[in-house]
Amino acid sequence: MAKKRPQTKAGKQQLKDGEIPVVGAREPCPCGSGRRYKACHGRAAAQAVTELVQRPFEGLAGECDWVALRELVPAATAGLTLKGGLPEGVPSVTLATVLPMAWPALRRDDGSVLLALQNDTSSGDLSRDLADTLSRALEAAPGSPVAARRVPADGPRLQDLLDDEAPFAPVVHSGFEFWVPDSENATAEVSASLERANEAAIPTALLSGVDAAYWCETPEKNHLRWVMPHAEEQLLDALARLHAAGESSLGEGTRLVGSFRAHGLMVPVWDLPSAMGAEDCEKPAAAFAERLATALASDAPLTAEERRARGGLTNRQVTLS
Repeated sequence: MAKKRPQTKAGKQQLKDGEIPVVGAREPCPCGSGRRYKACHGRAAAQAVTELVQRPFEGLAGECDWVALRELVPAATAGLTLKGGLPEGVPSVTLATVLPMAWPALRRDDGSVLLALQNDTSSGDLSRDLADTLSRALEAAPGSPVAARRVPADGPRLQDLLDDEAPFAPVVHSGFEFWVPDSENATAEVSASLERANEAAIPTALLSGVDAAYWCETPEKNHLRWVMPHAEEQLLDALARLHAAGESSLGEGTRLVGSFRAHGLMVPVWDLPSAMGAEDCEKPAAAFAERLATALASDAPLTAEERRARGGLTNRQVTLS
């Protein structure tokens, strides 16, 4: 015979769903049902952990730049604006690509907060993970880092905490000196850590004439990686039209070589000559943006040549996340 499920004691107060804390999977559920957490309110938490949110930054100002800073840019920062303003004692909140010791966040001695974007996360919703870290950083003691933890399934997301009307303006750095306010007088240990991080950073620059296009320098050749907000199928069609017409390059010696998929957006990638710097990309990128807008507006069926071009572009896609 099946075992009878333990009954909840009549006098035991049961918690509301929003009040139930996260506990171990085999522990009794805090709601007082008598069942283990994994068989009760832990089910929703488990589903939230495994369910992948394809576009975690959708709805935030600068979604394309969020994706770039998460996946492509070594050293960058961006000021964040909270809904309702900053809490007392917090002079500023700054997003950073990475922080020392892979800290998820840091509350500095002056009370300001640094939130790291390129850390591993515990759930399938990067926005919820970052929002949880940010919330805890705002309440942390000055001078202390914030550790990673498993995120509650019903916690807030960045879209709940950040002002979506405030501009998102990334600043790309040549190194990680932004980690410490006074790097020249840093300890030997911190200086060594900065030196190692700086040596590994790929020189990167943000173009000023178009949105979310990042130039980078590598030993063999340079690249332009451009995060675009358009729907993938529509963008592939437009790129195929341009590629078939011989209009997909950024000038002599450049070539559209493929694209990344990252957090629900496409990132076309061009190979550039080593002599082509970020400033040299500005005019060609602006001209390409005009050609792309025209191609995106077309609803004509693809020609046979354009379909072949589209197939080639599809085969050269790499999924980052």
